[in-house]
Amino acid sequence: MNIKRAKEEIKHTVQAYLKKDAGGGYEIPAVRQRPILLMGPSGIGKTAVIEQAAGECGVGLVSYTITHHTRQSAMGLPFIKEKSFGGKTYSVTEYTMSEIIASVYECMERTGLSEGILFLDEINCVSETLAPAMLQFLQCKRFGNQEVPEGWIIVAAGNPPEYNKSVKDFDIVTLDRVRRIDVKEDYSVWKEYAMRRSVHEAVLSYLEIRKENFYSFRTDGYGKSFVTARGWEDLSEILKAYEGLGIAPDYELIVQYVQDKKIAEDFADYYELYQNYRKDYRVGQILAGEILKEALLRLAGAPFDERLSVTGLLLGSLHEDFAGYYEQNQVTIRVHEALTSLKKRLSGGEEFDSAFGELGEIEKETEQRKIRPADKEEERIQRRTKKLLASMRMQVKRSGALDADSFFEQIRTQFRQITNERQARIRIAGERLANAFRFIEKAFGAGQEMVVFVTGLTTDFYAAEFLADNGSQEYDNFHKELLLHDRKEKLLRDLKDFKEDMI
Repeated sequence: MNIKRAKEEIKHTVQAYLKKDAGGGYEIPAVRQRPILLMGPSGIGKTAVIEQAAGECGVGLVSYTITHHTRQSAMGLPFIKEKSFGGKTYSVTEYTMSEIIASVYECMERTGLSEGILFLDEINCVSETLAPAMLQFLQCKRFGNQEVPEGWIIVAAGNPPEYNKSVKDFDIVTLDRVRRIDVKEDYSVWKEYAMRRSVHEAVLSYLEIRKENFYSFRTDGYGKSFVTARGWEDLSEILKAYEGLGIAPDYELIVQYVQDKKIAEDFADYYELYQNYRKDYRVGQILAGEILKEALLRLAGAPFDERLSVTGLLLGSLHEDFAGYYEQNQVTIRVHEALTSLKKRLSGGEEFDSAFGELGEIEKETEQRKIRPADKEEERIQRRTKKLLASMRMQVKRSGALDADSFFEQIRTQFRQITNERQARIRIAGERLANAFRFIEKAFGAGQEMVVFVTGLTTDFYAAEFLADNGSQEYDNFHKELLLHDRKEKLLRDLKDFKEDMI
């Protein structure tokens, strides 16, 4: 299955395993809660979906790459303890708590979450000394004499042998105690994730044309050549950083991430072309509403790859607009929620000094809100929200406001600035979207490029959020037209099949 379906399976498993009966116990007893074993190629996002599933289910997460551990860190260190049996005293070997089990308890204390996912990566690549402990862990949910706490679900991941020479096969006894999910690479699924993560538009545009280069693994006389989803995402980050520094990325950089020379060369050539298209077609001016005749003339005779690249450039620039709107909208909502909560307390008769202090507590909660690894967007939203709340507190403190009326008078202006910025982003993004539709219609009509453009908007998380909140007449018109076209094509195909069956 693809990684998106695997994520849904993990979420459903969490919900099923944590479902409780009328007496408050788990409906599925721990002994029947089989660990999930994700098996799939390296770099397709197994770790990422575990983090996402834990966040969406609201449970804790402890993550380990087990190949980084020794038998001692997994099992604990031995020590001698005196015990009495049958009236005699004996020296008995016991073990300190496993570092992994201890991390689960630490997570529970740190987050206040008593249930969660314990994720062990590269589980079929452990050393010979640790392998028996891993089998015991999967079969019995314990390291030595220490069990995984109740309410914690085990998920493990491994790579097939062709991707890692250290892989060891599990025996049937172990496999009969786990839920094995084989995961395969899928570009369309990764594309959704990549757009949510704002992967560089050149990478997305290239892979839209060269889908066969999304994931590759081969061995020849020169060694292993491979390309992974992780490689494309990491390349995206360095491309953005180099561009910000004014450094031109080239093949020698790209091949460090795309470790297949042929594909790296192909992308390096495309990236250079893509940058030229950006300059030649002046995308910024197109989105500002200028209909550039020379651009329309050039596109009329351009090959499909070039036409698709220009469509990708437009989508990439609009993506930044929509992502900016989403962030501003989230900040506005969170500040508004904090102020609404404060106003409710004041309306309920609470003393101003006490309620005013609550704003500081909300500020602290914003800072302490759990952030999943690599969630830079959430981190930015929290930081901006915290900064605005702190600024409001400081402004009120300087003004010497002593009652609710004067307090809200002080912060009303500042909050209006936040909402004005949000409205400005809506206006600008809406205008640029309308201009993009006008240009694509003039350049390509309702052809394949328009289909790609509308589909790109539909599958872009930020574009979908913007359109759901604010709408777009142009998008609605073309989307309906494309749906009707698809239905017509399907009816014609069905009619043709019917006639052939009748002959």
